[in-house]
Amino acid sequence: MASSSVLLLCSLLLSSVLVVITFAGNFNQDFDITWGDGRGKILNNAQLLTLSLDKPSGSGFQSKSEYLFGKIDMQLKLVPGNSAGTVTAYYLSSQGPTHDEIDFEFLGNVSGDPYIMHTNVFSQGKGNREQQFYLWFDPTADFHTYSILWNPQVIIFSVDGTPIREFKNSESKGVPFPKNQPMRIYSSLWNADDWATRGGLVKTDWSHAPFTASYRNFNADACVWSSSSGSSCKANSPPSGSAWFSQQLDSTSQARMKWVQKNYMIYNYCTDTKRFPQGFPPECATTNLP
Repeated sequence: MASSSVLLLCSLLLSSVLVVITFAGNFNQDFDITWGDGRGKILNNAQLLTLSLDKPSGSGFQSKSEYLFGKIDMQLKLVPGNSAGTVTAYYLSSQGPTHDEIDFEFLGNVSGDPYIMHTNVFSQGKGNREQQFYLWFDPTADFHTYSILWNPQVIIFSVDGTPIREFKNSESKGVPFPKNQPMRIYSSLWNADDWATRGGLVKTDWSHAPFTASYRNFNADACVWSSSSGSSCKANSPPSGSAWFSQQLDSTSQARMKWVQKNYMIYNYCTDTKRFPQGFPPECATTNLP
């Protein structure tokens, strides 16, 4: 009896080790370039990935693995110069009409004007939870780290380790939370000059093409989903040694996030009275405002 219990415990521990995997930056192993007809490239011994956009087409890639909870980091260097009309999207998403999605989108601008960093969260197919920010640095001059921490309690968006947004689990208020659908990582560079820059007033200047965004230092401390066995990362069985699975913002991180939101947030759906004249969505009651 004792020996069978020990074997069961070892099996459970081993399954946790196998499911919680840290990936670190080999783009050939971790990603597939899925469209763009050669405009996406993996370079430098698979340590660098670039996406390009010209008038005929943009390009994109996706992760080979699906994840159900994790901490995802990627360093990006955005399209420099006159990037008006272009969008660089970097996000987690499942598939289907009731999909979940966690979005970073970077909206280009004319030279000298700041990028807009657009964030959104979809749960059960419903999005419309936009928050937008300027950045406190030039995102085209060097690489910066954009992170998504996703656990059963909260989703935290961070830039260079500074939290900018959190989306708390508000299921108690009737708001679905992404927790059952595994998601892949996607990124794309594409032309959206019908809306991306000043509502579509500024069009893409194709004389500056090709436009190029660069990626490096991907890291995923995450629970990998298997279609045959699922994932052991359930709320009642957290993975061993993964602090992110229960992580929430402490008081210091809350203060840093409020500093960003006070100084750099330019749109928050939770304060848009014209859009929600009958009252804000229920999750807004748990949204920290500066």
